[in-house]
Order: sequence, then structure tokens, then C-alpha cells
Amino acid sequence: MATDPRPLVLHVVHRFDTGGLENGLVNLINHMPAAAYRHAVLALTEVTEFKRRVQRDDVEFIALNKPPGQGLWLYRKFMRELARLRPAVVHTRNLGTLEFQVPAALAGVPVRIHGEHGRDIDDLDGSSRRHRWLRRGYSPFVHHYVALSTDLRSYLVDRIGIAPDRVTQIYNGVDSQRFTPRASDDRPGLPGFPFGDPRLFVVGTVGRMQAVKAQTLLAQAFVLALQREPALRQRLRLVMVGDGPLRAQAQAVLDAAGAAELAWLPGERTDVPGLMQAMDAFVLPSLAEGVSNTILEAMASGLPVLATAVGANAELVEHGATGCIVPSADADAMSAAMAAWAGAPDSARRSGQAGRLRAMQNFSMPAMAEGYRALYESLLEQSGFET
Repeated sequence: MATDPRPLVLHVVHRFDTGGLENGLVNLINHMPAAAYRHAVLALTEVTEFKRRVQRDDVEFIALNKPPGQGLWLYRKFMRELARLRPAVVHTRNLGTLEFQVPAALAGVPVRIHGEHGRDIDDLDGSSRRHRWLRRGYSPFVHHYVALSTDLRSYLVDRIGIAPDRVTQIYNGVDSQRFTPRASDDRPGLPGFPFGDPRLFVVGTVGRMQAVKAQTLLAQAFVLALQREPALRQRLRLVMVGDGPLRAQAQAVLDAAGAAELAWLPGERTDVPGLMQAMDAFVLPSLAEGVSNTILEAMASGLPVLATAVGANAELVEHGATGCIVPSADADAMSAAMAAWAGAPDSARRSGQAGRLRAMQNFSMPAMAEGYRALYESLLEQSGFET
């Protein structure tokens, strides 16, 4: 490995586990030409079995096992890894890893990049003064920024004060061969899936069940739709895939409304492409987002998408054409959209078909991989790096 002429990119994340940011990183590593760069993934906390999603056998995974709290004491450990790996690029992601640009600078890493992927539950609109000052304070140590959406690019430029020529916007890509529409009216046979009847209209979501993703809002909207139109109990069904603290809360909402048998909350699953094919519409009730991988996966699966007006959702979903954008935290609007689709499944299907086409044309995996490859190459050339 020491004599390998390919530059090494060290990707720094908080935790390498199931999630949109991590899924995007996996896609980048899997689809960037292997001849161009080597990759290593360093998690400040832990690396889980999610690493099996990486299809290359030359990627090293490192976990620093950081406990909660400030990470300054980890600098020495991080510096040792930098000395051992000698990366050409250090690419940190989101605010929780930004401070590690400092030891990367001290170690003389040729290219230092920071990526902004989305917002956290404690700063949904980017208004936190503390977060803004932290980003400004660390900015001298960062050579270049990647923003996954125009919203995040505007935040960095207009509210943090980063020079526009230091920010590149690159959308996530979606694997349109892994995520495809189902071939017929028959749903795929999946272990445990209870809603195989093609006469049903199945709305679903996939993701970590945590506060920022607001799955309880979706449960409330589903219940509201049933209360407003009782006839929907005959055909409207809800699937919520994922695990986390909101799973029990969402289940409690459904139980209290007597709708438990009309919903399925199986926890985390590894057969997401098949589950997407089993749905008729996809819903993302998030309170905040960057660029949602699950929206792109749903679009590639030929599903109409109902999403909240946060982050880049409205950049991905063309309202009225490929889906519907509703205000954040508005269960009433969400329930109305679900009921309308259940009552007009042909219209929903046409929106899903338009979404598939939009995903393939505008959010391709090759375009994303090429965007990062070109950025790495340009910045390394500017730095004078030599293989």
C-alpha cells in the first residue's frame, strides 16, 4: 500500500452506520473509478457492519471510539493515523467532524475539504449563532467546501461568509440500476411484508427513526387521513422502515387510533430496494434535510414523493409533476396528499414515472462520482501534490 501511486482520500465521519450521509459516501467509493483514488473511512465513534456495503476490498475502516463530548483529546490519536496513512485529501463531513480539520492542517495534509450534508435537530434552519461561529472559526483550516444542495451552498456563502469560489455544490447520485420500478402490479414477495394485495395503496418511508426525521408526524397524518375518509381503511396502508427512538412513539400513535393492523413497522431492513418496489408512494416527513438519498431512491423506484419543504427536498421533487411538497410539521397537508393519491392511484403512478425519469437525468451516480473526482484532482493540482 505504501508504494501505491494512487492518492489516498481519508473520509472522516462521526459514525459509520446506516444513514443518508453514510450511504452517499458508500455510493461515492463504490462508483469512483478504482484507478483514480484509494479511500479510507475514519469514524470518530464506531464503524458498524454497514461497512459491508462498500464493494471494494482496498478500503480501510478506522474507529477512534470517541465518547460523547469535545474531541480535542483525540487529536493525538488522529495525528497518528494521519502519519501512518499519509492521505492526500482529508474530507470531513458535517459539523461534528469539522474540528478535525485543525490536526489535518497541522499535519500538512495537502488538500482539506469539508462537506455540508444537512441540518441537525438542534439547528433546523441554520440560525444557531454557536454553529455559525464554529464554522467561521474553523474555516481558515479548510481549503474547500462541498455543499450537497443550493440551500446549503447559500448558507455557507451568505450566512457563514465563505467565499463563493471555495464552495462547490454536488448533488448526491442514485443507483438507478439497484433501485428500479416494479415490473408489474404484483408486489415483490418480501419476508414479513403484510400488504401484498395489489388492490391496496401502500405509502411508506425509510430512514432512521429519530426526532429530525419526524416519523410520528407521518403516523399522525395517516391516522388523520383515516379519520377524515373512513373508507380509506379498506385500501390505504402505511409502512415505516427503520429503527430508533421514534419507532415506539409512532407505533403508540397508531395503536391509540386503532390503526395498528393497517401499518407495518418492521425496524431496520437490508432489502430496501425491494421494499421500495412494494410501495405505491413514498413520504419523507423530515423537519430538516440536506439532500435526501431516500427521496432519490424512491424516485428511481418510480414512486411519487410526498416531502416537507425543508432543505433540498423542493430541489429534488418537482411539485405537481413528480410528487408533492408540503409545509414542515403540517400533518393536515400531509394527510390530504396521501388521501388524494390513494383516491387517484393512476395519477400517482404517472408522477412516479416522471420522478424516475428526473432521477436518471439529473441525479445520476456517474455525475456525482465525476464531480468529486474532478474536485479532488483540481485541488491536488493546485496544492502541488505529486504522486
